[in-house]
Amino acid sequence: MTECTPRVGVMAAFGQEADLLHERMQKPREYHINGNRFTTGTLEGTPVVLVMSGIGLPNSVMITQLMINHFVVDSIVFSGIAGGINPEHKVGDVVVPRQWAFHQEVYLANTAQVPQPCGTPGELACLGLQMAPGLAPYGEGYFQRTTNVVNAATGGQPALHDPFTGAPVAYGEMRFDYPADAGMYRVAQASLAQVAGTLESVCVTGSPCTPPRVVMSERCVSGPMFVASSAYREYLARELKADCADMETTGVAHVARANGLPFIGFRSLSDLAGDDGHPQAVGEFFGSGIAQRNAARVTLGFLKGWREQRARP
Repeated sequence: MTECTPRVGVMAAFGQEADLLHERMQKPREYHINGNRFTTGTLEGTPVVLVMSGIGLPNSVMITQLMINHFVVDSIVFSGIAGGINPEHKVGDVVVPRQWAFHQEVYLANTAQVPQPCGTPGELACLGLQMAPGLAPYGEGYFQRTTNVVNAATGGQPALHDPFTGAPVAYGEMRFDYPADAGMYRVAQASLAQVAGTLESVCVTGSPCTPPRVVMSERCVSGPMFVASSAYREYLARELKADCADMETTGVAHVARANGLPFIGFRSLSDLAGDDGHPQAVGEFFGSGIAQRNAARVTLGFLKGWREQRARP
């Protein structure tokens, strides 16, 4: 344990957003662990430990557990930018999902026919796996499945049984969605409505300026894939009802659940995934830093509301 003050773990995926939050930090103190910079201090009066996760699921998972191992983290906030999945939401909007899912935990079959490796259509338990219920495959045989997660509350309970022997083949629980903490989500609903008016408008060449919104969403997804396919984007919107896609947040949610910690994630939309028709606009928006600044504003607004909520008797 590097430091013992209870803190909110604040994670940012990109350097610019982390730098913006560092600038607002009061009484900062830096720690370097395995080459990663962790900064303790206060943001909006809230004791925090701030770290940049880096890009991709392996990095976000590693850094989240490293933070938990070295600091007394009582809740986790993760923010950054993401590709838009729902075309009703615009570049610059900040999406606050109620739940997160992995979209690349899959069973890859030969055809779109429901797989039956254990003898019954859709039964994967003999392999220690479970299909996600009610979701059609993408293309020929790309079936969504659940993820196994174990924590102190669930580690002793069987999650799956072998259909042939009845013996447990996985413990803990099988999850498709990782919900944001209900209390944190309520605080976000209340506090971020006030933040929306402070977000920077998106202005790119050849288009009218667009005032961003804070969107309370049902689901976003993460996976080790940069989604630049309109066909796959449409699948995620149609079948998973996703509003955004990134490469980190569900990994953070998984580690938070495995450690029994409250979690919430925000994402500022940087582009519409797979929309190749406006490369100049996308490049211009990325370079402007608006998405990162808006994500930082949302993080600060939430921390203020979260501190006020926890201070109430």
